[in-house]
Amino acid sequence: MNLDEIIRSDIRSSLTKSGTLLFLGGFLIFMGIITSEIFYKSPYNTRDSYISELATVPAGGKEIQEPSASIFNYTMIATGIMVMLAGFFIQKVFRKYLSTIPVALLGIGLTGVGVFPGNIAPWHFIFALLIFVFGGIAAITSFKIVHSPLRYIFILLGITALAFLVFFKFSGRYLGVGGAERWLFYPIVFWLTGMGTYLLGIKDGHGNTLSAN
Repeated sequence: MNLDEIIRSDIRSSLTKSGTLLFLGGFLIFMGIITSEIFYKSPYNTRDSYISELATVPAGGKEIQEPSASIFNYTMIATGIMVMLAGFFIQKVFRKYLSTIPVALLGIGLTGVGVFPGNIAPWHFIFALLIFVFGGIAAITSFKIVHSPLRYIFILLGITALAFLVFFKFSGRYLGVGGAERWLFYPIVFWLTGMGTYLLGIKDGHGNTLSAN
């Protein structure tokens, strides 16, 4: 195997790893939240309840709801680590810090939210803000490494997330705090799965992809 083949093999391997980690990370977040909601025993609805309430003591309650809390927290911790690792492999291929640093910070935020549930202030809020801010930014800056028309879809997802963050109180009047938070968070989750799928799809044609910008 010559040097060019080694380089190409390393690129394909990094694309496979990053794509798999992002796709599975997005899938696990979505399904983890759904599963946590299923096992939640106290009153809970997607309009008026924050997502993070799944891992905290409910209003008027005395104890954290299990197994909902554990499902939520471990899901966030695991997916956060996966996203951070994906950012490392993406950087190995594309070497564009503008795109990879937000991915790493998104992963840190996800892990932090799992380690520090909603009842642990101010850390939970800080890590949640990392998710919302840098998740939206990561989706937008991914245009540097993604071809059209998907780059425009990712930009739209990022703008949607950041717009709901900026106008959270306004949108909460109509969608409820839970609905507004989901419109803020789920575009980021869908970007994770979409970006993962994209990276997996281009692993055998990386030559053109490296010049996506």
